[in-house]
Amino acid sequence: MNIKITLPDGSVREVPQGSTALDVAKSISEGLARVVVSAKINDEVWDLTRPIDSDASLALLKFDDLEGKKTFWHSSSHLLAEALEALYPGVKLGIGPAIDNGFYYDVDFGDQNFSSNDFEKVEKKMKELASQGNTYDRKEVSKADAIKYFTEKEDEYKLDLIEGLDDGTITFYKQGNFTDLCRGPHIQSTSAIKAVKLLNVAAAYWRGDEKNKSLTRIYGVSFPKAKMLTEHLELLEEAKRRDHRKLGKELELFTFSDKVGAGLPLWLPKGTAIRERLENFMRQAQIERGYHQVVTPHIAKKELYVTSGHYEKYGEDSFQPIKTPNEDEEFLLKPMNCPHHCEIFKFKPKSYRELPYRVAEFGTVYRYEQSGELNGLTRVRGFTQDDAHIFCTPDQLKEEFVDVIDLVMHVFKKLGFENFTAQISLRDRENKEKYIGSDENWEKAEKAIIEATAERDLVTVTEYGEAAFYGPKLDFMVKDALGRSWQLGTIQVDYNLPERFDLDYIGADNEKHRPVMIHRAPFGSLERFIGILIEHTAGNFPLWLSPEQVAVLPISEKYHDYSDKVLKFLNKNDIRGLVDERAEKIGRKIRDAWATKIPVMIIVGEEESDNEEVSVRIQGEGDVGKFKLDEFVTYFNSLLTKE
Repeated sequence: MNIKITLPDGSVREVPQGSTALDVAKSISEGLARVVVSAKINDEVWDLTRPIDSDASLALLKFDDLEGKKTFWHSSSHLLAEALEALYPGVKLGIGPAIDNGFYYDVDFGDQNFSSNDFEKVEKKMKELASQGNTYDRKEVSKADAIKYFTEKEDEYKLDLIEGLDDGTITFYKQGNFTDLCRGPHIQSTSAIKAVKLLNVAAAYWRGDEKNKSLTRIYGVSFPKAKMLTEHLELLEEAKRRDHRKLGKELELFTFSDKVGAGLPLWLPKGTAIRERLENFMRQAQIERGYHQVVTPHIAKKELYVTSGHYEKYGEDSFQPIKTPNEDEEFLLKPMNCPHHCEIFKFKPKSYRELPYRVAEFGTVYRYEQSGELNGLTRVRGFTQDDAHIFCTPDQLKEEFVDVIDLVMHVFKKLGFENFTAQISLRDRENKEKYIGSDENWEKAEKAIIEATAERDLVTVTEYGEAAFYGPKLDFMVKDALGRSWQLGTIQVDYNLPERFDLDYIGADNEKHRPVMIHRAPFGSLERFIGILIEHTAGNFPLWLSPEQVAVLPISEKYHDYSDKVLKFLNKNDIRGLVDERAEKIGRKIRDAWATKIPVMIIVGEEESDNEEVSVRIQGEGDVGKFKLDEFVTYFNSLLTKE
C-alpha cells in the first residue's frame, strides 16, 4: 500500500507505507540525504528513520534550519550525558534539552566534584564516543518498564519525570552504552557530531523550583564541521564585547542593587534619557494613530486577575499577595496591564461609533522570575511594557491588526532592525485544554492574523502550540547584528477577556455586542528592548537616541568659556551634549569620547574661538570640517533626517 507525501513546494510523492523521511530524501538526491538531520511530519519534528504510516506533509530539515539545529544539539546533549556517565560513575541525570545556541544537561554529581576545569576531559570523551558512529535508536516502552529501568539506576529525577507521563506515550533513546528517557527526535548517528565545545557551568534547581535540589547545569555547543565551531566561538567573543550588562555599566546606563532586589533595574540618567526618547517616539506614533494615553496603578485586587484568568495561569510566577488589615482582602503587584484597560473600557457605555477604542500605557508590571533565570535587562522581575489595547468590532479587526503591523514596521525601521520573521503563533491542535474560549472565536482570530500578514507580505512561519492562553498572536522574531534571533514586539487577538469582563457596545441595531480585543506591544518591554538594542548597536546608538549627542572638547582651559557658549547654543537648538573640561590633552579627550560612544565631537581651539566656529568629527568617519554655529545646527539636523 502506498501513501502520499506532500513536500513544501506542493509536489506529492507516492511511497510505500512505512517508508521513512530518509527514504524520501534519498529518492530526491543522495547528497540531500547526507545533510538532512531530521524531518517535520505534519508540523511535528521526527527522526529521519521513523516509519510514516499514513499520508503526510514532509519538510526535510538541515542543520541550517532552526529545528534541525535543535535536533542536532539535543542529540549532542545525550552525547554529553554518555560521556559524563563514563567519566563519573553514579551520576544522576535531570534534563538535557536543546536551547537557542546549543544545549545543556542538568546533572547531580553527588559527592563528586565538577568544574570548568573538567571541560577538556569531557570534550575529549565526547569526541571519542562520537567517532564510534553509534546510532540513536528509538524504543517505545511501557510506563512500568520505564519505572523499573530508572528504579534500578536509582535515578529519582527520571522517575519524577515519568510520573507525569501517560502510559503509551513513553519512549527511550539509546546510543552506545547510554539510554535516556526522551521523546526525541534525534540525528541518525553520533558520527555527525564533528566539533563540540563546553561553554559554561552553573547551578540550576530541579524543575526550576528553589525548594528542590540544586543541580550542575553544563552548557555546550556542537557542529557538523570544525570550521563552524571556530566561527561560532569568534561570534561569542564579539557577543561578550557587546554584552549589554558590560556596556550598560561602562556607558552608565543602568545598575542593580542587592538592597533594592534582584531583577529590579535602576536607571541612571543616561539610560533614563534613552527610555524617555523611546517613550516619546512611541507616544507620537500613537497620537498619530488615534490612541488615548492612560495610567493605571501598580497593584490591584486579586479578584481582578482571577476574573481575567491571569491568577490561574500566572499566579505561581507572581509576587505573593499583599494582605491588608481588612479581612480576606488581598492585592497583587500588577502582572499584566490588560485587565486594568478592560475596566477603563467599562467606564461608560460605548456605541459602535466610538470604536475602535485604543488605549495605551507605559505600564510597569511584575513577575517573580526565578533568580537563576534573571539576566541583566533581558530577564527582570519588574519591567515596563509599551502596552496598548484596541477594542473594536469584528468587522474592524483585520484593519486594526494591519495598522498595528505598520506601527511595528515603523519601529523596526527607525531602530535599524531590518532582518526579521513574523511568527504566527496558533493553538496546539491536539491539546486545547490549556486555552480559554470557544473554537469558533479561536478560528475567527487565527483567520484574521493570517489574512493581515498576507496583506502586508510578511515573511512568516507558523508555530502551533505557541499561542497565548487567551488567543493567537503574531510575534516578530528579529535578528540582530550578530545574527542572533530575538522575539521583539507582539500583537495578539483576544475574544476571551471581553467575555470574562462582560464588555459590550451598542451596535447599529441598538443591541449589545461583544467587542474584539487586540493586545499589542511593539517594544515588548522597554528593559528587554533596550538590552537587545545595546547589543545590536554595540552601544553606538542612533544620533536621535544617544543620551549625549555631542561632546565639546576644548584644547585647553583658555577655551572653556567659548565651549560653554557653544553648548548653550546647541541646547537652545535641542542638541544634547557636554563639555569635557578635564585637564587632559585633546587626543585623550577624543579617545574617551569615542569610548563612551558619543556620536559627534566638536573641537574648540584658538581659531574656532576667534571665528565663532567649530571643528567637527563624526564617530566612525573622522573630520568633516569647520562650521559656523548656525551651519553646524543645519548639518546636525541633516544627519538626523537621514536616520
